[in-house]
Amino acid sequence: MAALAYTLGKREINHYFSVRSAKVLALAAVLLLAGCHLASRRYRGNDSCEYLLSSGRFLGEKVWQPHSCMMHKYKNNEAKNCLVDKHIAFIGDSRIRQLFYSFVKIINPHFKEEGNKHENIPFEDKIASVKVDFLWHPEVNGSMKQCIKVWTEDPVAKPHVIVAGAATWSIKIHNGSNEALSQYKMNITSIAPLLEKLAKTSDVYWVLQDPVYEDLLSENRKMITNEKIDAYNEAAVSVLNSSTRNSKSHVKMFSVSKLIAQETIMESLDGLHLPESSRETSAMILMNVYCNKILKPVDGSCCQPRPPLTLMQKLAACFFTLSIVGYLVFYIIHRNAHRKNKPCTDLESGEEKKNIINTPMSPLEILLQSLCKLGLIMAYFYMCDRADLFMKENKFYTHSTFFIPIIYILVLGVFYNENTKETKVLNREQTDEWKGWMQLVILIYHISGASTFLPVYMHVRVLVAAYLFQTGYGHFSYFWIKGDFGVHRVCQVLFRLNFLVVVLCIVMDRPYQFYYFVPLVTVWFMVIYVTLALWPQIIQKKANGSCFWHFGLLLKLAFLLLCICFLAYSQGAFEKIFSLWPLSKCFELKGNVYEWWFRWRLDRYVVFHGMLFAFTYLTLQKRQILSEGKGEPLFSNKISNVLLFISVVSFLTYSIWASSCKNKAECNELHPSVSVVQILAFILIRNIPGYARSVYSSFFAWFGKISLELFTCQYHIWLAADTRGILVLIPGNPMLNIIVSTFIFVCVAHEISQITNDLAQIIIPKDNSSLLKRLACTAAFFCGLLILSSIQDKSRY
Repeated sequence: MAALAYTLGKREINHYFSVRSAKVLALAAVLLLAGCHLASRRYRGNDSCEYLLSSGRFLGEKVWQPHSCMMHKYKNNEAKNCLVDKHIAFIGDSRIRQLFYSFVKIINPHFKEEGNKHENIPFEDKIASVKVDFLWHPEVNGSMKQCIKVWTEDPVAKPHVIVAGAATWSIKIHNGSNEALSQYKMNITSIAPLLEKLAKTSDVYWVLQDPVYEDLLSENRKMITNEKIDAYNEAAVSVLNSSTRNSKSHVKMFSVSKLIAQETIMESLDGLHLPESSRETSAMILMNVYCNKILKPVDGSCCQPRPPLTLMQKLAACFFTLSIVGYLVFYIIHRNAHRKNKPCTDLESGEEKKNIINTPMSPLEILLQSLCKLGLIMAYFYMCDRADLFMKENKFYTHSTFFIPIIYILVLGVFYNENTKETKVLNREQTDEWKGWMQLVILIYHISGASTFLPVYMHVRVLVAAYLFQTGYGHFSYFWIKGDFGVHRVCQVLFRLNFLVVVLCIVMDRPYQFYYFVPLVTVWFMVIYVTLALWPQIIQKKANGSCFWHFGLLLKLAFLLLCICFLAYSQGAFEKIFSLWPLSKCFELKGNVYEWWFRWRLDRYVVFHGMLFAFTYLTLQKRQILSEGKGEPLFSNKISNVLLFISVVSFLTYSIWASSCKNKAECNELHPSVSVVQILAFILIRNIPGYARSVYSSFFAWFGKISLELFTCQYHIWLAADTRGILVLIPGNPMLNIIVSTFIFVCVAHEISQITNDLAQIIIPKDNSSLLKRLACTAAFFCGLLILSSIQDKSRY
């Protein structure tokens, strides 16, 4: 009964929820969400600075998340670069002095809190030409007004940034009287025009008063209650008009510190002053407000303007627009023709005059339809990660955010299990399953920010290595068995690997090396191809006649290993090769190829291991040493049990080593040599028992078939800010947001996979003469890209 219910359950799910219906639902969700965000922008404005200054939440202890935008953590050298030749003034009471110290420590972490607390405190970094002053004015009175008035009359002395605020002294000195509140309101009313005048050319922020922890206040501060603080804040807001959003002409209200203080004031030493971590957060917010629009950090979306369209992006937009219009015109013409050919009934005989003929789609229609779909999908990519329509948030790692989703997908993977069509080692269904669960783990790893947890990082590094192992195994097996070294095969593989990434490089204005995994598998595919295609070409059919050819192939593999070792330990030679034009245009990142060398070197041996494993396995299979029948163990029972024991021990040993690893650099150094241990252990555990080879998870295999698209698409429509943050489609509900964005992301990846396959059939014909013409056109296209890229680089410079 349980088995029957299990089968019926899966059948019902598949019947009512197909891939096609999921994509329609995803499209409706995108349109609805885009409309909601557009309406929200028109109603609330699109200034993310306002969110940064007024709202947010704690993701965990001491980690602040602004409302739906990302906050960059500035280092001292970045702060100096931003504030060069700038003058910042903090004016107010002891709380403003605390904020001043925290701000200065971002510029100079060694700056000490010294000097008389009730005096002005200067700071200057002469090398960076940065000047930051604290001016002691604990009350909003004539003294503060005179200080601000001097700045309005002397443009030279006027600071570029002014941070002001005070109230607690007025409450304390006047014992919280209502007369003092009225005087405060009068004083701030007289200062407001001066602040407004300064705000036309400087950034002016009024810091609202943080709450206090009344139980910890000393006797002489008991009159400073949260009720009084709220009253003073209301007075300041009503006078300074916090609703304005134009940072160039109005004073900005710094109200977010109130939210921070509500969570942390109980950690205060005296009930009045905030703990250091809270002050650091407020100072970092100020740094983001001012510097994000100057330095434009990738992971700092708050207060950052939308990047201008490049020449290539404009051309891509025109191309996709023409494709969409072309498809619509073609569709209308085709539909009208279909209506004319539609059979009609003869009134006299009652018979149809024409028969219905279901004609297949022409290559032109498939091409236009694919480009139309791709254009709409690329528009969604741009909206998610380049336009300011949707929001972004920082990642925050906890063990639960990583391991709970892992348990979910494991349960789903077990639920959807099927019998395999064949029971060979690493059959197609099994490799798709392997790719699928690895890809899902990597996706969860990325969105949870688990790279900060070293044991998880090391295990995910093995998963990336396993992908490359499959690259070596799969392509070697194909060339060894088929002996097909034709141009058509090479073009198909290169197109399948690179089509989406090339489009994204243009649409998203990113270098090819940014999508590092695709360059890795592309280069390794070419290495495998060249190794086996060069004279003498040794394939299985030829090697069956003589063991000499097996020896020849081993010599080829040995020479490949020698070349890998040379390039791995000769960084200079490696960089010289890939710094040559036009390779440099593909493999440079931030002006050099170091990142490419690091990525390549991290898994330098695993493709070779995959090729060697394929050669060994296929040789044993040909000699009928393996038992690959359904339900049969791979070897004899005794050998199978011994190998299983060794595999389990090896697998666990690697996991223990990775979990006890203390230093990422040292672990990365050992990883290329030892990662193959866990990969081989997994293969043997998965394939030695006959029952294990006879089943597979169709759930994981489904994802495995689109693993490349999932890996690439996550950069922009699931994650955000080039993987530094998380895309926010539904603000204020992180769980629902992840569910909806994941659903849309998977549907898009699946559709792109189908588009790529359709275009591959059209763009890469089997006829050699036609293929050579297409290759010539492709070469011309890439030459055009190189020229346009050079023009863009010059314009940016």
